[in-house]
Amino acid sequence: MSPQNFADRLAAVRERMTRAASRSGRSAHSVTLLAIGKAQPPEVLAMAADLGIGDFGESYLQEALEKIAALRERRITWHFVGRLQANKTRPVAEQFAWVHALDRLKIAERLAAQRPFHAPALNVCLQVNLGGEASKGGVTPAQLPELAAAVARLPRLKLRGLMCLPPEESEPARQRAWFAQLRALRDELNSGGAGLDTLSMGMSGDFEAAIEEGATVVRVGTALFGLRPTTIRTS
Repeated sequence: MSPQNFADRLAAVRERMTRAASRSGRSAHSVTLLAIGKAQPPEVLAMAADLGIGDFGESYLQEALEKIAALRERRITWHFVGRLQANKTRPVAEQFAWVHALDRLKIAERLAAQRPFHAPALNVCLQVNLGGEASKGGVTPAQLPELAAAVARLPRLKLRGLMCLPPEESEPARQRAWFAQLRALRDELNSGGAGLDTLSMGMSGDFEAAIEEGATVVRVGTALFGLRPTTIRTS
């Protein structure tokens, strides 16, 4: 992808974000564009960073660590957005600023224990499985308050908010309904003093609906980078 092609894609995404935010009475600056660079080579991410993107999300750990090493000279905030296995928590605790798909206390406890003492607290979002889909991670809405309370007590972690991967919908109204559920769960926790400020929701196909329902982080890959390369490292 050429820099001009990417710049055009980025401008189009930002324009869509601005319009969606305006429709909901918000500033586009209240929404972070998290570029999902899965399977994209470091040079493509470097180009994106040079064009103003500061937040990148990765879900394949080994691939992500290679990119972090290659792009260490750039000012990038790294987010781990995949489902995390217990035997891979240490490098995530050491190298990332955010974890978006936390859904097990065991994983949270390992991240807290392995986060370096000299580093800022690791920002975490709890994943909620709104549609009850067996193929996706996340706690049920009923399980959420207990997990949120437990994670909030852990040292070196900062519980920032909630994340979801709702069922795929083609109609904006149905997309918005799922995102409204996550916002309501966030508000319910906050009514009890949780102090959550982040809703990580919305991807390339539905981020406008997510913004209209209060998303503060949208995770966008295809709309920025196009279709992923056919060779994907999964470890």
